[in-house]
Amino acid sequence: MMSDINVSIASPDVDLNVTDLQRTLEAHRPIKIGIISVLGVMITLGNIAVVMVIASAVSGWSRNSRYFLLSLTGADSAFGLLIMPLNLCVSFMKEYNKGPDPFCHVVAFFNATIYSTCMYTLATISLERYIAVFYPLKYSTVLTRRRALLLISFAWIFPPLLLVPISFPAGIIEVYFSRASLVCNPMYSSNVTYSLTLTCFIFFPCSAIMTFCNLRLWIAAKRQRLKLRRHSWGGGYRPKVALRVLVPVMTVYYTCWTPCMVIMLYNAISGSGVPEWIEFIAVWLPTSNGFLNCIFYFWINRSFRRKFHLVLQRLCLGLCPGSDSDSGCFNSVESSVIPGWNGNNSLHERFSSVSSTFALLMLMPHQTNMREPEPA
Repeated sequence: MMSDINVSIASPDVDLNVTDLQRTLEAHRPIKIGIISVLGVMITLGNIAVVMVIASAVSGWSRNSRYFLLSLTGADSAFGLLIMPLNLCVSFMKEYNKGPDPFCHVVAFFNATIYSTCMYTLATISLERYIAVFYPLKYSTVLTRRRALLLISFAWIFPPLLLVPISFPAGIIEVYFSRASLVCNPMYSSNVTYSLTLTCFIFFPCSAIMTFCNLRLWIAAKRQRLKLRRHSWGGGYRPKVALRVLVPVMTVYYTCWTPCMVIMLYNAISGSGVPEWIEFIAVWLPTSNGFLNCIFYFWINRSFRRKFHLVLQRLCLGLCPGSDSDSGCFNSVESSVIPGWNGNNSLHERFSSVSSTFALLMLMPHQTNMREPEPA
């Protein structure tokens, strides 16, 4: 009898807490939708600019490098063009019930597939860079065009095969729409074995490959920088560039992806959730990696920036058809965006790619049989 009284007294409090939580979530939803929308626009515009440039040849970038970078751009673009619209659509249209929803299962499948493809693509880029730097003479035989395309195909085909059970409403794992993160999420605690399998086949191997390759490249760049400093040579620019690129790339990768994986494991093992904004930030952080990749893999690269400026020139000339190369907007773009540049610098740019692949490749004469310059 006493227990019945306690339950009856406690029930109104529980209902009140649930109601307050629902009101809080609804109040925060416009803010979250605004953040997601702004992030989606930034990712889309950044990757459109990237595609405009690397669709044609960029000095200092090999054909294989362009293939891998185009693959990365495609995966990053999917964040803004596919993942965000689908989840916002569910947020606007879905009734918040706990029953199986076929559409939400499909959205969760696309979410997980694009996230996984992006991680695999980042790992293949690191692997390609590692081969180019440490095996430059064997690069063309070790990583042929066919093998490069096979690696890219694997990054796009294997994740859907691994994640296809998520797309079935009566499958091996449940899916729910999270009002905290505005995302269709698998309920990892509903199948702990499958959830742990996903992390073992996706996050951990990709992270291990990226860490190993970039750590080796960072050590090589640091040794070369010390060597140049010890001999008082003036060519220490490229090792500094490589160090500036490698460290942010790995820092951003782990910052964006680790919280999401930690929450996934926590939910799978404990069956509990996390506070609202922690879940929102952790779930959407990996999509911000799609914009930051534009900065670290492209915009820091001088060859890319100059090619982008040339694209802007052509667009400007298209808007000013009556102008010529000596006047009008052509002059304004050339003088304001790329001062001091002329076509004769293209050969120099071929050896100054900020991509650590080529920056480090030029710094390893003992592997390319190049003789070291004499100290001044």
